[in-house]
Amino acid sequence: MENRAKLKLCQGKWVGTNQLWVEPEEPVRESETTVSVALIGGGAFAQLTYNWLEKGEHQDGVLLIRLGPNPSASDMVWLDSWHTGGDFMVFRRDEDRDDTISALGSYPAPPGPDWGWRITLEADPESELRLLMYNITPAGDEALAVKAIYRPAKEG
Repeated sequence: MENRAKLKLCQGKWVGTNQLWVEPEEPVRESETTVSVALIGGGAFAQLTYNWLEKGEHQDGVLLIRLGPNPSASDMVWLDSWHTGGDFMVFRRDEDRDDTISALGSYPAPPGPDWGWRITLEADPESELRLLMYNITPAGDEALAVKAIYRPAKEG
């Protein structure tokens, strides 16, 4: 089953661990995280609403993913209290590969050129959601920036 179709089966609450890499020489920052997955727009989109901690401070965000088969200029929209600086980031569908949803966006990094940001998502409705985010230099070098691994929340 294609990963966008699998994501439709992941509705509900998930819990896990968020890892954040700010600088390559710094240790990874780890915190607990939760995500709720819902279908919106008549099932045409998945909305992932999540929270995590940065240095003990609450952070949250929303990721909207187009589930349809036809790519569009905006296949993903992301906002995050810590990462996106009060703005939306809009992503275009990258080639979904290895059963992974993948999208590319960019952000300004004055005074230099824009940097890229890749978000990938792997969904196994029975056991795991994997949300990975990569920072991409203007030269095209990618480094893992966020890794959130979720498991279905236990009822009660």
